[in-house]
Amino acid sequence: MQKKLRVGVVGVGKLGALHVSVLREMPFVELTGIFDRNPVRLSEVAREWDVRSFPSIEELVPRVEAVVIAVPTQDHARVAVPFLEAGRHIFVEKPVTATLDEADRLVTLAQQKAVTFQVGHIERFNPAFLSLRGEELRPLFIESHRLSSFDPRGTDVAVVLDLMIHDIDLILSLINSPVERIDATGVAVVSHEADIANARLRFANGCVANLTASRISLKKMRKMRIFQKNVYLTLDFLEKQAEIYRLQEAGEDMPDTALAFGTIENAGVRKQVLYEKRTRENTNALKEELKAFVEAVSEGKTPPVSGEDGRRALQVALQIMEQVKANQKMYA
Repeated sequence: MQKKLRVGVVGVGKLGALHVSVLREMPFVELTGIFDRNPVRLSEVAREWDVRSFPSIEELVPRVEAVVIAVPTQDHARVAVPFLEAGRHIFVEKPVTATLDEADRLVTLAQQKAVTFQVGHIERFNPAFLSLRGEELRPLFIESHRLSSFDPRGTDVAVVLDLMIHDIDLILSLINSPVERIDATGVAVVSHEADIANARLRFANGCVANLTASRISLKKMRKMRIFQKNVYLTLDFLEKQAEIYRLQEAGEDMPDTALAFGTIENAGVRKQVLYEKRTRENTNALKEELKAFVEAVSEGKTPPVSGEDGRRALQVALQIMEQVKANQKMYA
């Protein structure tokens, strides 16, 4: 029988408590203990989920083999370092850290200690994104919209790190080419940081990605559109589904899951227009990413969202924020 992995959680606010609830029910995990700097909140979560609370990080470190870190971003590095130095595996919520220097320190420590380092970019586990597995993806142009209605929570950071970074990570995972140029702008409307932002990324292979993020919209939207030769894909992260439109030579065999709904002719060549709707079982994305973390630790393999992945997403996000701030000063 597989040995249970001893896991702790640091930070049991709204998101951290969700981690506790999921880990508490995972069959190959022993939720060893939790810590939060707010003693009242710590006590509440410990009672609700019948898990031991610890008075300090230092007392939790020797009791666990792995830890989930769900504290504010500015504290990620400070909390992660003692666990890494003790050879513990870490799962850190996104963004990976507040600065690139901090991210580099964590990545280097994880490599030196040969431990698993996963970053919580949860949209990698959204059924809409997972449904593309097996699809040959060679994007030429990507467009993403991530819009939310206003919520005072989280307005202490720019919308780029709050929302856009989800799509930055997804796009970087789809395009195997370095970012060559970034053009970005944004404005602060109701807070001191940018509440709406747009960024255009140009990659060395010619692909272009256009990203928009807003936290002052009337309705929520979480959509991504991917264009490539003879294929158009649209992902809806709220509906958790993907739709694929493709062209193929008339008369060719078509996939069993596709529907043909017309033909087009260009330069004397007729092609079928095929449509395919993809959905996956409505899985719990948080559960899936924690399951992936536990499996990576148990099997000694690279996690699906590594520390290096988190670092790359942070680097692009910070570059976008620099341009947004520069443009704000220019027009102030």
